[in-house]
Amino acid sequence: MLDFIEDLGHGIYAIDTGFQRPRFDAAYLMVENGRAAFIDTGTNHAVPRLLAALNALGLSPEAVDWVIPTHVHLDHAGGVGLLMEALPQARALVHPRGLRHMVDPKALWLGALAVYGEAEMQRSYGKLVPVPAERAEASHDEQVIHLAGRPLRLIDSPGHARHHHAIWDERSRSWFTGDTFGLSYRAFDVDGRAWILPTSTPVQFEPEALKSTVARLLAAEPLAMQVTHYGCIGGSVDEVRRLASLMLEQVDEMVALAESLRAAPRRHEQLKAGLLDGYLARLRSHGHPADAEAADWLALDAELNAQGLEVMLDRPAR
Repeated sequence: MLDFIEDLGHGIYAIDTGFQRPRFDAAYLMVENGRAAFIDTGTNHAVPRLLAALNALGLSPEAVDWVIPTHVHLDHAGGVGLLMEALPQARALVHPRGLRHMVDPKALWLGALAVYGEAEMQRSYGKLVPVPAERAEASHDEQVIHLAGRPLRLIDSPGHARHHHAIWDERSRSWFTGDTFGLSYRAFDVDGRAWILPTSTPVQFEPEALKSTVARLLAAEPLAMQVTHYGCIGGSVDEVRRLASLMLEQVDEMVALAESLRAAPRRHEQLKAGLLDGYLARLRSHGHPADAEAADWLALDAELNAQGLEVMLDRPAR
C-alpha cells in the first residue's frame, strides 16, 4: 500500500492529500464490489494521489461512480473539477448551496482569494476547473444514494458552512463529517485518545446551527467520525460522544471570547491570541505537552477561526 493511503476497514481508505503538511487533509475513497466513490478530494495538487490510490487498489478511473465534496471550501473540493476530468463515469453530488460554485468556480476563487491572498492561492490550490453541469447534481436532506448497492445517506449539516452535507455509512456506522465535527489531528493523540477543536473558518460559522447538526449526527449513535482533518476518530458510541462534548464546550468558549472582544481596538490579534491560549490549555488537560511545535501547528487554525468569529460578530442581526 502506498504510504499516503490508510485502510480504515469496511472498504474505506483515507488518502493524505499532501495539503499543507502530512496528515492534515484527508480525502476518502470507498470501494464496494469493484465500484468506488470519493468523499472530499483535497485540492488540484491531490488529484495524482487520488488516481494513484485507485490504481493501487486495482481500480480503473471508470470504476468511480460518485465524487462527493462535503462542502465547497477548497481544501475539500478544490480538486473536484480536475478529478472529474479523469473519471468518465463519475457524477458529482454537491450540497444545493454549493453546486453552482462547482459548475462555475469564479466566485469561489474570489472568496478564497479574499481570505488567503493571491500567492497562497496559487501555491496551495492552483486554477479551479469547473465541473460540467450535466455531470453534477444537488443533494437533498435525507437523500439516499447507492454505491454498488451500499446505501449512503446524506443530511444537510450547517454550522461550519451553509453549503455542507454529511454522509452516513451504515456499514461502518460512521459519518463523513467534513468540518462539521471539527478538527482532530493525529499529532495530538495521547495514549490512543483523540483531541478535537471546532473550526469557525470564514464566512458562515453559526454556532447554534452547528450544535443542532452535532445533535443530529449523534442521534445515529455512530461508532466513528471520518473527519477531513484528519482521519477516523471515535471507535465507540461513548468515545464519539466524549469528542462531541469536548468540541461543543469549545464552541461556547470561542463565542464567549469573541463577544468579550466585540469592541476591542485590536480585536483580531486579541482573538487569535485568546484562541491559541485556549487550545493549548485544552491540550495540556488532554495530557499533551502543548509545546512550541503544537503552537506552530495550531497557529493557522487560530488565525482562520479568529477571522470566522469576526465575520460572525459583524453579521447584521436578523
